[in-house]
Amino acid sequence: MSSGDGRRRRVLSQEERVLWTTVTRSIAPLRELPAADLDDAEGPAMPAGPAKRPAKSAPVAPPLPEKKSPPPLAPLGRRMKQRIARGKDEIDGRLDLHGLTQSEAHATLLRFLRAASARGARLVLVITGKGARAAEGERGILKRQVPLWLGQPEFRALVIGFEDAHLAHGGEGALYVRVRRDKLT
Repeated sequence: MSSGDGRRRRVLSQEERVLWTTVTRSIAPLRELPAADLDDAEGPAMPAGPAKRPAKSAPVAPPLPEKKSPPPLAPLGRRMKQRIARGKDEIDGRLDLHGLTQSEAHATLLRFLRAASARGARLVLVITGKGARAAEGERGILKRQVPLWLGQPEFRALVIGFEDAHLAHGGEGALYVRVRRDKLT
């Protein structure tokens, strides 16, 4: 066996032939080939044996387009954070979650971010409060929960990234949240 350019074709080992047969049986052609082209399309010679052709079946519906997951959360970046702290970049909205229960805060935050996205806001400030120190018990739950919520799928479609705010805007008790703009606007 030699190709037209003078090189010799390598002979497949028994293991390679079995693998090739397995692979070719598991694939479906994109389009039906004429009978004359089928022999050329099979590639290397196969060991003698009954060749199974896939039975024609009903046309398969095209797969549903997969819902792309949003890219990973991105930090604001040092320069953007400096511009915000100095007042050169504007904060497009503020939300204070003080005094709300977890379920109220979750629903309020989701509504706020949806509205901010719809109106084309780029950056919002979410005030969670610092909460009491850990020695005083189970307090400051929103400070711990809000960053976790922002990583959940329902929020990921609305949020590009977030970071602790500058001291001038609440420091550890607040978050700068970059909002993903609504695709309809």
